Amino acid sequence: MAEERGRGRGRRRDREEEQSEFVDKLVGINRVAKTVKGGKNFGFAALVVVGDQKGRAGFGKGKAREVPEAIRKATEEAKRNMVRVPLREGRTLHHDGRGRWGAGKVVLRAAPPGTGVIAGGPMRAVMEVLGIQDVVGKSIGSSNPYNMVRATFNALTNQASPRSVASKRGLKVQDIVGRRTDGASEAGMAEATEA
Repeated sequence: MAEERGRGRGRRRDREEEQSEFVDKLVGINRVAKTVKGGKNFGFAALVVVGDQKGRAGFGKGKAREVPEAIRKATEEAKRNMVRVPLREGRTLHHDGRGRWGAGKVVLRAAPPGTGVIAGGPMRAVMEVLGIQDVVGKSIGSSNPYNMVRATFNALTNQASPRSVASKRGLKVQDIVGRRTDGASEAGMAEATEA
C-alpha cells in the first residue's frame, strides 16, 4: 500500500517536471459575447504561446466563461501544436525569413551576438519562448495578435539549417557553410581592392 502511494507521488512529480520544462506567455485576452435569446453570454478568449527555449514552440487559443479556464485550454492546444525551429548556435536564426498570414506580414532577420530580441508584442513573446536571443523582427500590415503570431510561425517553419540543405543537395555541411563565408570574404576583398 505504501509503495503504491510512493509511486503515485513520483508520477505527480514527473508530471510537474514535464510542465516546468515549458515556458508559456499570454499574448492576448479578449472579452467575447454570444447573443442569445435572454441577452448576451460573456466569455473570454485567450491566445498563448508555449516553448521549451531550445527551439520548440507552439501557439494555441482557448475560449471559456472564466479567464483561467480559457488560458488553460489555450496552453493545452499550444503544447499539442508545437513545431521545431533550427537555431544557429542556439541563439539566432540561420537566415532571414518572411512570413504571412492574412493581412499580417512579418520579416525576421538573423542578428550578431549582443543584439537582443528587437521585436514587438506577439513576435517578442514567440521569440522568447523559442529561446532566440538575437533577432530583429518587423511586423508589416495587420497588428492583430492572432495574425502576427501565425505569420511569425509561418516565417519560422520556413527556416532551414545547413544540415538539412546539405542532405537535400547531397553535399557536406562544410560545402554549404564554406560557401557562405567565402562569399562574404570575396565581397570584403573586392571592397578592399576598390579602396
